[in-house]
Formats: sequence, C-alpha cells, structure tokens
Amino acid sequence: MIRFIFRFFGLWILAAAFIFLIYDGTKSIADRTDFFITRTKAVWEAIHQNSLIALQTMIQQRVSWLSDPIEIAILNQPAWLVLAVIGILLIVIGRKKKPLIGYGRD
Repeated sequence: MIRFIFRFFGLWILAAAFIFLIYDGTKSIADRTDFFITRTKAVWEAIHQNSLIALQTMIQQRVSWLSDPIEIAILNQPAWLVLAVIGILLIVIGRKKKPLIGYGRD
C-alpha cells in the first residue's frame, strides 16, 4: 500500500515536471529567446510564499551554514528539473523488489 502511494505521487510529480518543461519550451519559442527557465523559487512563491519564508528562516536558525548552498543548489534550479528528480526518487522508493533467482537467502 505504501509503495503504491509513493509511485502514485511520483507519477503525478513527474507529470507536473513534464508540464513545466513544455511550458518553458513554449515560452522560449514564443519569446524567441534562447531558453526561458522557470525557477523553483518563483513557482514556490507563486503557490505559497509563506511556507517558503518559513522554510528559509528555519534553515537559517538551525543550520545557517547550509542556507546559501540550499538556495543556490535547489531553489535556483529549473522547476521541471527539481520536480523530475523528486518524482523519480519517489518512483524508485516505491518500486517492487526483484525476486531472487535460484534459492532464497535467509
């Protein structure tokens, strides 16, 4: 049951990543720019700005040395990339274990 939930949410998040990839591509074609990239921070601010601010203050209070690398490494990345990585991780966590071939180990 838990594996199903991980796979279910992983597929939905992967679908959202694909939607953001298509959105960035069509915006790049329409604006005739090189590449248009929707940043994760901009998407998070548009959805729920208070939770982003709360997360940033919590990280600065608990592990202040980690606040800048997190903002640079995660929040400034393209939204489709971050969502794709999260979706793939959830799908991998929720996958079924391969059966052993031959004899079973105890």
